[in-house]
Amino acid sequence: MEIEATLDRAAEQCAARGAQLTPLRRQVLRLVLAAGQPMGAYALLDKLREERGVAAPPTVYRALDFLLEQGLIHKLERLNAFLPCIEAGHAHAGHEHQHQFLICGRCGGTTELTDHAVAHALEAAAARAGFKPGRMTVEVEGTCAKCQAG
Repeated sequence: MEIEATLDRAAEQCAARGAQLTPLRRQVLRLVLAAGQPMGAYALLDKLREERGVAAPPTVYRALDFLLEQGLIHKLERLNAFLPCIEAGHAHAGHEHQHQFLICGRCGGTTELTDHAVAHALEAAAARAGFKPGRMTVEVEGTCAKCQAG
């Protein structure tokens, strides 16, 4: 199963950094991976309660914070939701890679891009303004090809 292989790679990545993908963190990551779309923390909490019986919001938020820190998921600020990182399994804690998200306002579908030309254009624009960017996340809302056709 692809999700289990991804979870195993995530556990190895965490261990290589001296961190541990505990059973709870693994379960939250599994839910994010299986969702197929961005999920909010409370939707994840509901799913976790279905599987575990009892779970409190701080439990989910701590797991999400860990997964973000390890570079295994992203948080979409626009949607206040989480989705897996397409580069999960590569060695990049803290999301040092540049990424952009295309978010369909109709169906909610989200596509992650890693377009270096976009990142370089933003870096150049920031430099012209005398600004040195740190983390860059671009979220573009629009309409996906599927919704445009339908």
